[in-house]
Amino acid sequence: MPSEPKRDRLPFEPNQKKKKTPKQPPSPVIAAKKEQASLKAIPEEVSKRMIKRMALFSGIPTALGMSSFFVFYLVVSHGIKVPNYAVFAVSLGLFGLGVLGLSYGIFSTSWDENRLGSWFGWEECKINFGRTLEAWRSGKKEAKGNS
Repeated sequence: MPSEPKRDRLPFEPNQKKKKTPKQPPSPVIAAKKEQASLKAIPEEVSKRMIKRMALFSGIPTALGMSSFFVFYLVVSHGIKVPNYAVFAVSLGLFGLGVLGLSYGIFSTSWDENRLGSWFGWEECKINFGRTLEAWRSGKKEAKGNS
């Protein structure tokens, strides 16, 4: 059987002669880091509340944004002139509200497992947004201090 002609290897092509290293069990340090990361995870109850609020505050404007195309089609098909920029502005505004609703759904949820919070969640939003800004600022200071 004739051998294939030797060709130059591409820069991103892996070496074929590379030997595999045997897998080793995870060290205790890695296991401790995984356990610590799980402590920082969002509790299941809070996560479910966030999903419900995100569906509500994002789903309604997004559904209205999609249905606005059908409404404008019906209006135009009945002979009423609607400028293109009006269709664009209304649909863009509704889709934009849907995107903002995703963030508001997260921030308006009570992050305390044992407290439901209010229906609209304005107080929770102010508290959680303040917490987020504070964590962001402290992380920025730590990054500057480590550099």
